[in-house]
Amino acid sequence: MIAMKPLTSAPHQVVIIGGGFAGIQAARSLLDSDHSVEIVLVDRRNFTLFQPLLYQVATGLLSPADIATPLRPLFRDHPRVRVILDEAIGFDPFKRQVFLRHGDVPYDTLIVATGSRHHYFNHPEWEVHAPGLKTLEDAEIMRTRIFTAMESAELATDETQRRRLLTFVIAGGGATGVELAGTVAEITRHTTVREFRRCDPSLARIVLIELHDRLLSGFSVDSSTETLRALGSLGVEVMLSTRISDVSAEGVTVVTATGPISIPSATVLWAAGVVASPLGSLLATSLNRPLARGGRVSVGDDCAIPGHPNIFVLGDLAEFIPDQLDNPENRPLPGVAQVALQQGVYVGQVITNRLRGDAPPPPFIYKDRGSMAAIGRRLAVAEIGAFHLRGRLAWLAWLALHLIKLMQVQSRILVLVQWVWSYATWNRRARLITGQDPDQPLLISE
Repeated sequence: MIAMKPLTSAPHQVVIIGGGFAGIQAARSLLDSDHSVEIVLVDRRNFTLFQPLLYQVATGLLSPADIATPLRPLFRDHPRVRVILDEAIGFDPFKRQVFLRHGDVPYDTLIVATGSRHHYFNHPEWEVHAPGLKTLEDAEIMRTRIFTAMESAELATDETQRRRLLTFVIAGGGATGVELAGTVAEITRHTTVREFRRCDPSLARIVLIELHDRLLSGFSVDSSTETLRALGSLGVEVMLSTRISDVSAEGVTVVTATGPISIPSATVLWAAGVVASPLGSLLATSLNRPLARGGRVSVGDDCAIPGHPNIFVLGDLAEFIPDQLDNPENRPLPGVAQVALQQGVYVGQVITNRLRGDAPPPPFIYKDRGSMAAIGRRLAVAEIGAFHLRGRLAWLAWLALHLIKLMQVQSRILVLVQWVWSYATWNRRARLITGQDPDQPLLISE
C-alpha cells in the first residue's frame, strides 16, 4: 500500500460509483474524517435500496418506498458531498476521469461499487419468462406475475390451464429463493383464502428447484435440513440436485437423476445466480486486466486494484480472496451486504490514512456477523457465530436485524407497522398489479 502526502491545497476528490451498501458506507466513513475531502456520488438511480427486503415488495407485503431511501436527503447536511444522477459508461485511469452519459468527472481516488445482477448461465432468453430480483422494477414485475396468475386462474375455464396458472416455480435454493417460496406459499394458503370464487389458490403448487443437494449451501447442514422441513410444512415442493434445462412461456424443463421433467407454469421466478455489474468489464478493459470469475474485478488486500492504488472496487463487483492460510479452497468473499458494508468502512479509513500521511491500516479482514434466512411466519434459520437458531427465535432475530438496518427512522416505523398488520391479519396491502397492457391484462393463452 502507498502512503500519500497530506494535501496542502486543492481538496482531494473521491468519486464513488454506486449508491448501494458499499458506496454509501464509504462516503459516510470519509465524512467521519477531519480531512478536506470532496465526495462525488454517482448513481443512475436517485435512491439507495435495501435489497434484503426486496422480496417483500415482490410479494405485496411492502411498498417500494418502504425499502428505498432517496440519496440526496442522506447527504443534505454534508456540503462536501455532491450527488449526481447519471450512469458511468467508461473510465480513463491515466487521466483519472470517469465518463458519464452526460459528462465527465475527474477523480483523485475512485471507488466502484455497482453490485451485481441476476445471471441466466448463458441463457439470456430466459429472462423474459423468469424475472430476477435485483431492482424495484424487478420486484414489481414479480408481484404482477404472481397476482395476475391468480386472477387469470379465476377466469380460466380449462382445469389443465388453471393448474398451470396456479403453479409457481422458483429457481434457486439460496436465501432469496427460500424466502420467495415460503412467502408465495403463505399468499396462496392464507392471504388469498376466500377471495376467489372459481379457483382455490390454496391448491397452488409451489416448486423450489435447487441445483445442489441441499438448500442454503452457505449455511450449516443442520440449517439446510431445517429449512427443507419448514418449507415442506408450508406445502412447498423442493427438488434438489435438479438442473433447469429450459424456460419458456409454458413453464420449465428440469433434469433430475431419473431424467427430464416438464413443469407447466405461468409464473417462474429466478433466484438461481448473480453476475457482477457490466461496469466491471469496462473498468477491467480500461486497465487492460482480465475479469475474475462471475465478471468480478480482482482486488488486493486493501480492496484496491493491484498496480492502481487509487482505484478501489467493493462489494459484489469485487473478487476479494482472503488469506490463503485461512482459505485453502481459494474462495472469494460472498456477495452479501455484510461484506459491502465492512469494505466501505475499511476503504474510507485507507483513504483517510493516506491523505494524512499515516501508516496504512492492516489488510482488510472480513468479520462474518452471521447469516439469516426467513422462511415464513415464525419460521427462519439464523447462524450467529457458534449459535444456530431456528423457528420463532430465529424469525424474531431476523425481524429485529432487518428493521435496525433500514436507513431511515421513517422507513423502520412504516415497515414495522406493515409487519404487525400482516401478522395480525395475513393481509398484504401492496398487492398491486401494475405495468400490464390493458388490452392483454391476463396470462391465459388457451
